[in-house]
Amino acid sequence: MDKKFVALMVLFFLSVTVFTSIVVFNRPLTQLTKATEELQPSASNSHIFAWPLTVKADGQDKSTLTVFGANYKNNPISLINKQVTLSTTLGQISEEPISEEKRKQGEAVFVIKSTQPGIAEIKATIDNVQLNQSVTIKFE
Repeated sequence: MDKKFVALMVLFFLSVTVFTSIVVFNRPLTQLTKATEELQPSASNSHIFAWPLTVKADGQDKSTLTVFGANYKNNPISLINKQVTLSTTLGQISEEPISEEKRKQGEAVFVIKSTQPGIAEIKATIDNVQLNQSVTIKFE
């Protein structure tokens, strides 16, 4: 085959592909290829919050820890089928049951209790991505 003819065929099929992606999917082809990045948690945009920050060290009093998952565009990501884990330097952490809708909106809830006084530093991880932020709880 003639080289010019092959080049024109390649150009034609490339143009048809770009045109189809813009018209049919109503967005550029590059946005379709970045879909997986939007589902990945961001270490800097995801957050962990705790309340209250001071708790009695009696094994009964507890602090509620809430993890909010977000992607690199700072949009919430679904935490369904994602592993959310917390680590602490003091106390015991357990996950609280929440509605599937809240989990779908990027929220996971845990509680921490301790029988020993001291300061617990808590770090969160979403699917092997450790959040940049951590929280501390004082047990007295």
